[in-house]
Amino acid sequence: MSARRPAPLLEAALAILRKDLLAEWRTRVAVNALFLFAFAVLVLVGYAVGPTRLAPEDRPTVNAVLLWIVIFFSAMTGLARVFVKEEEGGTAAALRLAAPPAAVLLGKYLVNIVLLFAVTAFIVPLFLVLTSFEIACPSLFVALLVLGCLGLAGASTFTAALVSKASAKGALFAVLSIPLLLPPLIAAVSGTQVAARDVDFSAGLDFVRVLVAYDGVVTTAAFALFDAVWRE
Repeated sequence: MSARRPAPLLEAALAILRKDLLAEWRTRVAVNALFLFAFAVLVLVGYAVGPTRLAPEDRPTVNAVLLWIVIFFSAMTGLARVFVKEEEGGTAAALRLAAPPAAVLLGKYLVNIVLLFAVTAFIVPLFLVLTSFEIACPSLFVALLVLGCLGLAGASTFTAALVSKASAKGALFAVLSIPLLLPPLIAAVSGTQVAARDVDFSAGLDFVRVLVAYDGVVTTAAFALFDAVWRE
């Protein structure tokens, strides 16, 4: 009788992605938290700093900061649950046996990417309309959004794995993830200000490079350390 072969990495990761998206579709816990929080904050931001309440020269700075604050706290609201729900539901042990650690991390990372991209696609158009935030270089703005969300999803996924067995998960997740996410947030906010003022993509190229480097370092470190965290 031949031993059972482990599932290939990508196949196992996609299976975890499908499982989590189906579970999320049935319960909608993370989706509801993400979208309701984002909608409530967008309404407040639109009311507080509508298109006529800011001086034209202040709009790029204030709107860039507010946009990334909405995205950041929306991410903090829903992305921490990818590993917590496995521990709380008693399925973590089965998942350890069914898939290699790298596939588990990749699958959970893809889940958070899908959720964060969906909520970002919901937030950004509404934010641009409610605040009349004009973007001079859309290609730079989109590149910053994609790279910033990849960084948020990557760091949030690994931090969620670290705190999944702790008793004070919410507080520990915030304490660990906020310092880790400040560098990409600063680069994304600064780059968004440039995208709002300058039509030239190269004017914000330094911020794109910072985000690419951050995403690469965080992803590499997460895959290098996850095996010890997951089997602890």
